[in-house]
Amino acid sequence: MKKRSYVWLIVILLLIPLRTDAEETKINAKYQWNLADIYVSEANFKRDYQAVADALPKLSSYEGKLARASNVAKLFALNERIARKLEKLSLYAHLKQDLNIEDKTAAHLKAQVETLISDYAAKTAFIEPELLSLSERTLAKLQKSKPLKPYRYYFEELRERKKHTLSKREEQLLAKLSPIMSDPENIYNNAARGDYDPPSVRTPDGKTVSLTDENYTKALEHPDRNYRKRAFQTRFQSYETIENTSAATLYASVKADELYAKARKYKSGLDAALSADDVPKQVFTNLISTVNTHLPSLHRYVELRKKALGVDRVHTYDMSVPLVEETIAKKMKFPFETAQSLILEGLKPLGDDYIQNVRRAFEQRWIDVYPRPKKYTGGYNTGAYDTHPFILLNYDGSLDGLLTTAHEIGHAMNSVYTNKTQPYHYSRQSIFTAEVASTANEWLMMDYFLKQAKTDEEKLYLLNQQIDQIRGTLYTQVMYSEFEQAIHDKVRQGGSLTAAELNELWLRLLKKYYGPAYAADPEAARGWLRIPHFYDAFYVYKYATSLAASFELVKQMKADETGEATKRYLQFLRSGTSDDPIRLLQKAGVDMTSPKPLENLLSYFDSLVREMEQLLKKQGRL
Repeated sequence: MKKRSYVWLIVILLLIPLRTDAEETKINAKYQWNLADIYVSEANFKRDYQAVADALPKLSSYEGKLARASNVAKLFALNERIARKLEKLSLYAHLKQDLNIEDKTAAHLKAQVETLISDYAAKTAFIEPELLSLSERTLAKLQKSKPLKPYRYYFEELRERKKHTLSKREEQLLAKLSPIMSDPENIYNNAARGDYDPPSVRTPDGKTVSLTDENYTKALEHPDRNYRKRAFQTRFQSYETIENTSAATLYASVKADELYAKARKYKSGLDAALSADDVPKQVFTNLISTVNTHLPSLHRYVELRKKALGVDRVHTYDMSVPLVEETIAKKMKFPFETAQSLILEGLKPLGDDYIQNVRRAFEQRWIDVYPRPKKYTGGYNTGAYDTHPFILLNYDGSLDGLLTTAHEIGHAMNSVYTNKTQPYHYSRQSIFTAEVASTANEWLMMDYFLKQAKTDEEKLYLLNQQIDQIRGTLYTQVMYSEFEQAIHDKVRQGGSLTAAELNELWLRLLKKYYGPAYAADPEAARGWLRIPHFYDAFYVYKYATSLAASFELVKQMKADETGEATKRYLQFLRSGTSDDPIRLLQKAGVDMTSPKPLENLLSYFDSLVREMEQLLKKQGRL
């Protein structure tokens, strides 16, 4: 069940466990984080820790006194001082452990901080319920008061939430039910990750491999079609063992979402989810309808794949195999020094100040670059209000590795600009806009590479990358969203969700989205049970809207020789959560309540498919 984060609970987000894998190696220090930028020594860490522990009891002194603006202002100021220190403490402990999961000191520090944050959560638990219990008149008075002027937008959100706040007794009951309503996801995770054992398959060279996520992805990219087919069928047939459990848990999760929405006086689970993000419903409905209108472009791409691969119909196991020779991908290798130069060049349209900040990231050890034993194996950007961003990579020299670097730098620069401009309580990014800054950098880099392509094969490789990026982030996520809407509507109207019904719906959507050149294999019907995001209702549509918003912003910046579009974009990066995400994007120059940004992106997708088609014809491959 999705909930909104508020000022005094923001630190709790840092408790999300970051799996880790790192130990010190002889990698040049300039490619590793300098955690002394957070705390020079553990003595400094302990000093902040003690300061927070000493300050926590003071929070309780304001309980029952929040009808007065002066008391609320003092409480918010105290809370911010505590939260900012807690944020640094949590950041330091987590990053230290992310560099080496076997670091016992890091594990001890992390445990200490988590205990402190738990105490903090308990001490601040009264704040929001007490504010919401105040009359609308009192809240309006607080919002207009001089001491709380910096919190005007926060109170605007709070007053909107009050419309969906229940009596004290009802709120207490919902709070007690909350852990139970999360059980479906926990059961699903245990079944899909704990009880499920990936099957094995024999590779073309005679080896037997377990079809883990990584090996399955490699199998779908293998040139041997029979092997791809065997891997697909083996993997999807194995889901039969958890199919009914997954259907039951998804049904229970959707029922919980709809029950929660009804209890809070929303018309539907969709309305509740959109309200939590301050997003009007037309944004979601425009997304579904606009993408459906442009499905012929996706059908054209599937038809193109069919012809290029020389097959009668395209199956699921034909959708990931590259349409260009593997040698092109192998040639496109970038040492990190080269990647830095290319990123600095590709992001030049964002202006000198932006580039200077990116240089700081490269030169001042904001990035832990290379994989090593016991280091966390993923990639992310994080940080605190009072520190610079920290980017974790496992850089492998590939084009994907370079684009990941640019992506995470986008997140980092968003934080840099926001933290310079906004007060602490508006220093985050809305989930709705969180991926705009990162994907904008990817658009700029791919545009740069496409212009620099020296051969048709390089161009084809890049076109294929760009097409599949849009397909996966826009078309696929919208198909997921359409599936979500259908199952939520059915449950709200009193229907059930069996495995057979979910399979039938999923297969129907696959056929609609991929068109007549696509063969929907019976095994593919179980695709829905591989998507854990469905347990966080109506989340995935935001991947699609962020991509469309960033495309529109980059399009405007490239076309505007006056630099005004870039100024608007940089102002957007400075905005944090100082206003609702739709208004912030509108100020930047893109209106997500209109279908136009989506139509522009989908038209671009169509142009890429047609360009790829022409190049393949030129090579005699169609």
